Amino acid sequence: MYSRRLQRVLVDFGAESAFAPASHRVREHYGIEIPVSAVRDCTLRHGKAIAVVAEEIKPRRNAKTIVTEMDGSMVPIVQAGSGSDGRKGKTVFWREARLCCARSAQEVEPVYGVTLGTVELAGWLWRQTAQLAGWESKTFVHGVGDGASWIVDKFEENFGEQGNYLIDFYHVSEYLSAAAQKVAHPGKEQQWQRRQQGRLLNNRVGAVLRSLEKHVEPAKNAETPVRTAHRYLQERREHLDYAGARQRKLPIGSGEIESGHRHVIQHRLKIAGGWWTERNMESMLQLRAARANNWWDAYWAKTRN
Repeated sequence: MYSRRLQRVLVDFGAESAFAPASHRVREHYGIEIPVSAVRDCTLRHGKAIAVVAEEIKPRRNAKTIVTEMDGSMVPIVQAGSGSDGRKGKTVFWREARLCCARSAQEVEPVYGVTLGTVELAGWLWRQTAQLAGWESKTFVHGVGDGASWIVDKFEENFGEQGNYLIDFYHVSEYLSAAAQKVAHPGKEQQWQRRQQGRLLNNRVGAVLRSLEKHVEPAKNAETPVRTAHRYLQERREHLDYAGARQRKLPIGSGEIESGHRHVIQHRLKIAGGWWTERNMESMLQLRAARANNWWDAYWAKTRN
């Protein structure tokens, strides 16, 4: 068994780079030869254990307003084949890791939560993450993200009585951009799109819908970007209060969760050639989230072996 101090070094390197390069870094910086398998085993073991630290973290001070986001990110998973040699007949596929974040509107650093689990588990984790960020009974909750039904449903279930969910403005703009190619005169596509964006920012959703209605394609068409944009906006009208968000100086885009995907998940877990079992992926996700939350020192302070 390695000393606690050396374990911390191994996990530190293993959390940030592939296990082979991590082993090389230990040798370079400390002059110690550590097998790659030992770096891997130590990192995964502590990744599995580190999730419990959230239970002992004190929530941040009560927040007047919470900004919170949720989104999914596809991660690479491998499932061993049957028989003595699991390498034969193995299957590789992509699973959705559900990442959420929450912070007081007066703060910069969010609290992250992540899971490979069910939508129900993701909803529970979202609630816990908001509580750690300072959510309480009088807090206004501002949610922002794409229009995926499971995300909207879980927001309403957890925070609906205390806040509003806003569809990411730039996500909506992608639908308008596609529709512009069919609606606007050639060369006027950007002008038409900017006009509709201006209307949305002033909560004139009805005007945008009327502009689209005249050009809605027959349902039988192979491509229906105008029909798609119209349906998307119509079904989400109650989540398009951009004027209200801007008045409160709250974000209208989901850039925070997109950034979280990159530095919490993708930086380590979507490296070239890297495939993970579900169990190991879950351990690494918890490790990466804990580090992003600055729980690293708290975890090692309570670790005895």
